[in-house]
Amino acid sequence: MTQDLIVTREGPVGRLRLNRPKAIHALTRDMCEGVLAALEDWRADLSVEAILIDHAEGRGFCAGGDIRLLAESGAGDGEAARAFFRAEYRMNHRLFTYAKPIVAVMDGITMGGGVGIAAPARYRIATENTRLAMPETGIGLFPDVGGGWYLSRLPGRMGVFLALTGHRLDGAEARALDLATHYLPASALGEAKAAILAAPQEIAATLDGLATPAPEAAIMAHAADIDRLFAADTLEEILAALEADGGEWAARQRGVLRAKSPQACKVSLRLLREGALTTDFADEMAREYGVAAHVVQRPDFIEGVRALIVEKDNAPRWNPATPDGVTDTMIDHIFAALPEGQAWTPDDR
Repeated sequence: MTQDLIVTREGPVGRLRLNRPKAIHALTRDMCEGVLAALEDWRADLSVEAILIDHAEGRGFCAGGDIRLLAESGAGDGEAARAFFRAEYRMNHRLFTYAKPIVAVMDGITMGGGVGIAAPARYRIATENTRLAMPETGIGLFPDVGGGWYLSRLPGRMGVFLALTGHRLDGAEARALDLATHYLPASALGEAKAAILAAPQEIAATLDGLATPAPEAAIMAHAADIDRLFAADTLEEILAALEADGGEWAARQRGVLRAKSPQACKVSLRLLREGALTTDFADEMAREYGVAAHVVQRPDFIEGVRALIVEKDNAPRWNPATPDGVTDTMIDHIFAALPEGQAWTPDDR
């Protein structure tokens, strides 16, 4: 049976290789728990000096989580979905707080849960193949796995734009926004990995030496428009600003937002607003777990997965269908604290 996660030691480096190529390495609960176990084994092992995370074969680094499983669980009691989120967010937190340097190779599709693995790494490599996005509002979810932390810390209103629209960044754009620390041609990845395995103490020098100037980041040409048009804290005001602008780019973004779940967009706006004020990553993950536990059992997530993943008719019927139907009370319920004993913690306790 093929291993979905390949865990090896190569000299002084611990290697984690995602290995579900047919699913673009989408994460399962077992994969998340496997990463956690490996990181724990290597944490106190002085002979392990660094961690390298990449994918074994096929296109893309990681397309996200096992969305079908989450939707099936959400349509029932939600327990399997909560168990997945619990494990995934513990993995995200462990990566974020890990003392040893971690290198993530974001070659190809890096979305949702893939961003959750790569973003905490000290070194994040983008290539000409990188397509980085948090597209969750399109399936009625929200940019989780620390999205409220990372996106809220991007310059201006860039994080709000990415969270709401799910816009795909290429490698140059990821580098320009510091979501990647280095831009390498994909042809140089073999040399980079070999050098890291041989001399993990020299990771920074190795990547600096192999990095090439990234192409112009197209998204930066729209930074001022993003800051202006996405400045408001409410979805209704953002849509009104895009409507009033009259420009082609604004009209295109308004069309994109009209296709997203209004509930998911409002959840995302609040998540980033609260994430910007959060000073402990564990608090961020605890908040996101509570929100995920509620959202996964709401109609929009189940409907979004049906429309975009299962039946692929790309015609989700959101409920509520319009932003004004998503009330503050509804969002408050989604952000409500979980009952005692059900809240997320960084470790089993």
